[in-house]
Amino acid sequence: MSRGLAERFIDALHTLEADRDADVLAALYADGAVAGNTATTRTFDGPEGAREFWTGYRDTFSEIRSEFRSVLADDESAALEWRSNGTLGGGDDVAYEGVTVLEFDGDRITRSTAYFDPRAIVAAGDAAIR
Repeated sequence: MSRGLAERFIDALHTLEADRDADVLAALYADGAVAGNTATTRTFDGPEGAREFWTGYRDTFSEIRSEFRSVLADDESAALEWRSNGTLGGGDDVAYEGVTVLEFDGDRITRSTAYFDPRAIVAAGDAAIR
């Protein structure tokens, strides 16, 4: 089940990236789940929180696409190694990479956290100022 849930997460993320539709991602989260990343100190709770988190993430970019290099999964968790390329809302190109850790309970995500260096996004946005 866990590898399948990780693959459904990837498919849902690609839907978000292409169509700006966070509903498919939000539906993967359990009640009481927590979503977040290293760029924010706030966490987002449950499916509605996940929808808000992922919508905010997508709104950062005019275009974005993530490619997954590696997916390691067991019955309770998965680690997804990725690289994302796109364009920020202001028009600057951006490329960054990281790892997303998913924790599961059955067929629902109970926690998701993305680990990456947010300076790559900030640096791309600042490039137009220099």
